[in-house]
Amino acid sequence: MSLSTITKQSRETRKPKVNWARIEEAGHFADTVKQFRQGKLEPDLFRRFRLQNGAYGTRMADDYAMVRIKLPAGEVYPHQLERLATLSEQYSIGSAHVSTRQNMQLHWVILEDVSEIMRSLAEVGLTSREACGNAVRNVMCSPLAGVCAAEEFDVTPYAIATAKFFLRNPLNQSLPRKFKFNFTCCEKHGMARMVDVGLIPQIKTINGQARRGFKIFLGGGLGNKSFVGHQLEDWTPEEDLLYTSIATIRIFDRLGDRKHMERNRMRYLVDSMGWEQFQSLVLKERALVRIAQSVIVKLSVDQTPQKLESHIRISGFDGKSIPDGFSRWRKGNTFAQKQPGYHSVSITLEAGDITASQLRTMAEVSREFSAEGYARTGFVQDIYLRYVSESDLPRLYSKLLEVGLANPGSLTMVHPIGCSGTTSCNLALTNSHRLAKEIQRKFIELKLDEDDDLRESSIKISGCPNSCGQHEIATLGFFGGGGRVGKDMYPVYQISLGGRSDGETMLGANLMRIPAKRVIPATLKLIEIFKANKKPGEDFKSWIHKVVTGHADSQVKTLDDIKKILLPFTEAPSIEQDKDFYADYGSDSSYHTRTGKGECAA
Repeated sequence: MSLSTITKQSRETRKPKVNWARIEEAGHFADTVKQFRQGKLEPDLFRRFRLQNGAYGTRMADDYAMVRIKLPAGEVYPHQLERLATLSEQYSIGSAHVSTRQNMQLHWVILEDVSEIMRSLAEVGLTSREACGNAVRNVMCSPLAGVCAAEEFDVTPYAIATAKFFLRNPLNQSLPRKFKFNFTCCEKHGMARMVDVGLIPQIKTINGQARRGFKIFLGGGLGNKSFVGHQLEDWTPEEDLLYTSIATIRIFDRLGDRKHMERNRMRYLVDSMGWEQFQSLVLKERALVRIAQSVIVKLSVDQTPQKLESHIRISGFDGKSIPDGFSRWRKGNTFAQKQPGYHSVSITLEAGDITASQLRTMAEVSREFSAEGYARTGFVQDIYLRYVSESDLPRLYSKLLEVGLANPGSLTMVHPIGCSGTTSCNLALTNSHRLAKEIQRKFIELKLDEDDDLRESSIKISGCPNSCGQHEIATLGFFGGGGRVGKDMYPVYQISLGGRSDGETMLGANLMRIPAKRVIPATLKLIEIFKANKKPGEDFKSWIHKVVTGHADSQVKTLDDIKKILLPFTEAPSIEQDKDFYADYGSDSSYHTRTGKGECAA
């Protein structure tokens, strides 16, 4: 028996701690679809039901759905990845999509097949329940929680407990709009200020005793109008986490605007009411919740220490046969954990897409290389493999290389975010999904992932102003629209600069509109401008920040200076001069704006 076989047999498949599924929901969905098809259920009622069960509408196609699978805290196990691979082949397009909110999505599913997917997901403990609709959505948690050197404690158990408490809870089945939680390990690795409830772990010493708690931010969010969240109080003890969450949801449920869809996220309520009044209401409501429910309502946080599999190194590399490209990949895709000898690996996907065969490889490498035995989805359409022994990195890279999952630069500007855009979304105006792929391919070709000046920067792209691609918190953000020369239309993007979601969270400043086919050359020009104006030790992200905030010490000092330099990129040729200019990425026909009824507009 080979050493490889011994190792695989010695590693039992890690079982999930939580079964998120209820098998009976699949049958109920199937019955409801039949009623809808027979005309016994009003379309709006069916739409709400469909969304509550995780089935989104698909662009201009009423007979198809996108099924969104919730992965609380991003945790996904090998057998679940294998099941997702099979479902993508049987019912979807042979691939899945990893979202920025740690979900997995299956696109272009026939409506009658959604219940079969739900039933199959339930067999492996997964659910699509409340992945869409006006409820608490997938509870996010930094993929580096538990391994980040800057964190004060691991928030993963709290994220899982919060997800368990609110899933199917009557408290949040009919909220004014969707509601989002984000737990993050530290100030850098998350978006705590850009969601309804964002949490950062914080230990406070009281009477000589270290106590766990959180910095809690409320009322943030991205959309057609975005807001940065406010910190509720200096420190919230862990025993108040659930009461604070319940209180916030109850205030939103009572006072949220149910009449105007475009203004019914919680951030609009906070803005219209004023932070101080909203803060006062939440603190008063929390006191009532604590008194009324403290005896019977608890947050069940599993603090059992994680058991790591014993790791047997499999022979195969002698130190001289390391594959080409390994050092480049290691620099831009791995993160040294606080646990000595272990690394987290960010596996780059193109705009979040992953094929069925790649999903199966992910299952295999999760078993074989991760000492914790499973993977995590991240915040930028990637997948993390954690607790990988440093000595196993070359062999892991080789394995990923075989299936096209070894693209470099996952943790750099080379890896853009792109929402689904016109590939499936009713509201999209441009193919942001394809543009993200084009940028990634071009930047990898130019080896920009090896440029340390660009490492901390980000590019994020949305197909419309609604921020599904998080463009407002990117170093370079883009959202789609349309331009016109006479009767001929062409795709354009509004570019914004200087957004960020770290401790200095701020929204990007709008600069100008750039035609879609000029986005890549304009971006390269912007990098060229930075290189000519940077000071020693200054990277692209910090230089852009200085320009946006009026503190640049260079020839290019203001946004107007940049606009003047980029102005030539905005000039549109006639359609006779350049027919390709008038077609969006991924299309060979002339561009036009066509939208339907949105189900995710903020």
